[in-house]
Amino acid sequence: MQQGTQSLWAFMVQQSGKLLEQTITHIGLTFVSLLIAVLIGLPLGILISRRQRLSGVVLGIAGVLQTIPSIALLGFMIPLLGIGAKPAIAALFLYSLLPVIRNTYTGITGVDKAIKESAKGMGMSNMQSLFKVELPIAMPVIFAGIRTATVINVGVATLAAYIAAGGLGEFIFGGIALNNTNMILAGAIPAALLAIVFDFLLSLVQKLHIKKLRTVFFCFPVVILLLSCFYLWPAASGGQLLAGFTPEFMGRTDGYLGLKKQYGLNIRTVVISDAVMYKACYEKKLDVISGYSTDGRLKAYDLVILKDDKVIFPPYYAAPIVREEALDKYPELEEVLNMLAGQINDSVMTELNYKADYLKQTPEVIAKDFLVAGGLWKEPRNGKKGVIRIGSKIFGEQYILSNMYAMLIKGYTDLDVATKTGMGGTKICFDAMTNDQIDMYPEYTGTGLLVLLQPEQEKINSLINNKDSVYSYVSNNFRSRYHIRWLKPIGFNNAYALMMRSKQAEELHISIISELNNYLKK
Repeated sequence: MQQGTQSLWAFMVQQSGKLLEQTITHIGLTFVSLLIAVLIGLPLGILISRRQRLSGVVLGIAGVLQTIPSIALLGFMIPLLGIGAKPAIAALFLYSLLPVIRNTYTGITGVDKAIKESAKGMGMSNMQSLFKVELPIAMPVIFAGIRTATVINVGVATLAAYIAAGGLGEFIFGGIALNNTNMILAGAIPAALLAIVFDFLLSLVQKLHIKKLRTVFFCFPVVILLLSCFYLWPAASGGQLLAGFTPEFMGRTDGYLGLKKQYGLNIRTVVISDAVMYKACYEKKLDVISGYSTDGRLKAYDLVILKDDKVIFPPYYAAPIVREEALDKYPELEEVLNMLAGQINDSVMTELNYKADYLKQTPEVIAKDFLVAGGLWKEPRNGKKGVIRIGSKIFGEQYILSNMYAMLIKGYTDLDVATKTGMGGTKICFDAMTNDQIDMYPEYTGTGLLVLLQPEQEKINSLINNKDSVYSYVSNNFRSRYHIRWLKPIGFNNAYALMMRSKQAEELHISIISELNNYLKK
């Protein structure tokens, strides 16, 4: 336990510069959105307390916005506001609106009628009664709503990393993708501490004497505004081009770390989800992205792969990995799963991904059409012999492959299938397998080598240029360490790649990564 604590501390010290920057960004995102919520929610709460016929509609709309899943809300914002801070702030604002409006309304309408009548009897106007009597009395309730909104924002702001807005989510999602517990904790612990600290400080404000609370009430927007300015703190690094890299790519030795070490690449970067980075590049919001060599969006958005002339990206041949216990129990499973071996090359997989990513065909339809065209599809037997649990990561290619395997198992065996698709990154899928939650999922040899086995760099260097050596190494080690078997490779190599818009790359005379690096140094 002590060793784990020291390891985490050492990691946080090593990443202290970036950790501080992302913490400051996180605070800024939280309070920019909170400031907007207070400036809009407080007047709305006052309005519906005066026009109570509107309260049901206003609170209903705010309540519906709160029920939208946070990642979906961020996705809705991207077509309207693009990537980066704007959609993140807009989504956080909408999430924090309900508690501010509701508590303002509840606080004001909860003031005793006798007190209101006394204020009226003293000759106060409605506005005087509101600002001198009702709001001061309602302040503890209003601040309770602001406390709730603050804690919500701190938590939801971790998702901002998916759309290049920064924050502590960069560490969390990078750690999940890289199977790095220290990285996850380095993001999760500061985020939790921020929520606790801000909630505690606001609880102290909430308990102040009414006269002091009144002063704080008028100073509070200024304080929020100052904290909002934290978002402007981190200075952007220089450079003519902007790159968008996934959290996983940022932390991998065959990703940005390798690019900096082998090529000396120094480019302005933002962290972004692979779900939106291709379109962001197409729309000229990014110039360089980290992609996958068989991704259908290459064709959809007219992107070109920059040749890895110093060979830092290892082979990423896809193959099904299966728990040995499942293969021992159902021996017929191996032969059926191997029916896809050698059937899908790079161009075929790119075309299948294009159908999912751009033509918006469902993975089920794409999988069935492929199997039918190859003479591999059979009607399901509705088997009762047992159930094979198939998992997948959260991108189109994995959905397509998992559906193909499900159809083959149902058509060629007396086994049934339960699919658990969209399980996130490598760590989630692999942990689910080692914890007996799934029996199989499609994996990649490069991921098995660098993310899951993590051998010494010397060993990696000896394997990286030979696809058969990589496959043999991961196959042997998975079987001995985890009792998991790699079956025959499917045939395509979905390696990491740097990509640019075809027209831009042509104009800048960039076709290999070294040329990109030389251009950045001009």
